[in-house]
Amino acid sequence: MLAFAVALLASGACSSSVGTYTGQIVIAGFINVRIPLLVRRAVTMIPALTVLAVGVSPTNAPVLSQVVLSFGIPFALVPLVVLTGRRDVLGVHANRRAISVSAYAVAIVITLMNVFLPPQQLL
Repeated sequence: MLAFAVALLASGACSSSVGTYTGQIVIAGFINVRIPLLVRRAVTMIPALTVLAVGVSPTNAPVLSQVVLSFGIPFALVPLVVLTGRRDVLGVHANRRAISVSAYAVAIVITLMNVFLPPQQLL
């Protein structure tokens, strides 16, 4: 049990540092803003600490976080499907009609799952 706890803590720290570093690169590259290291770390830890401080069960918190994160999937998936089907953007590398239709179908199914499944999980 202790080994699992240490491994889980190390995994979370690694994930947080990778996400923080990625965010730093994106922010520095796109909007040319430098954010001090301690501020970045504090900002990435605040949501997790807030969830725990509010009193959400530590066993339910990861499930709830994944439910919340799942709402972002359609916002990335739909533009991706639209973009990969455009010949004016991708030329010969654009998806064929059958692939685009399949991709739209999958995007619709995933979006509908995000509409119907999270309320069931949250109740």
